Amino acid sequence: MMDWFPIIAFAFKVLVLGTGMFFAIKWHYDQGKKEKEKAKEKRAVLRAAGKVAAVFVLSLLGLGLITFVLIRGLSLDLTLP
Repeated sequence: MMDWFPIIAFAFKVLVLGTGMFFAIKWHYDQGKKEKEKAKEKRAVLRAAGKVAAVFVLSLLGLGLITFVLIRGLSLDLTLP
């Protein structure tokens, strides 16, 4: 029985460490995939926020232009004293 112990212990050790390494590699691989998905999602959110900001600025400029044209058209004098 003493002669078999190192062989059984070594086989058990290889099995346990191999299983642990497999799951560690799998976990890191899955985390990498999640990070890529998060990066894509983050890019999409930033792009959408940029579009909203651009539309807001263009709307603000358009409103200012319309106001200026309307004031000029009605011949209102808004000069500072």
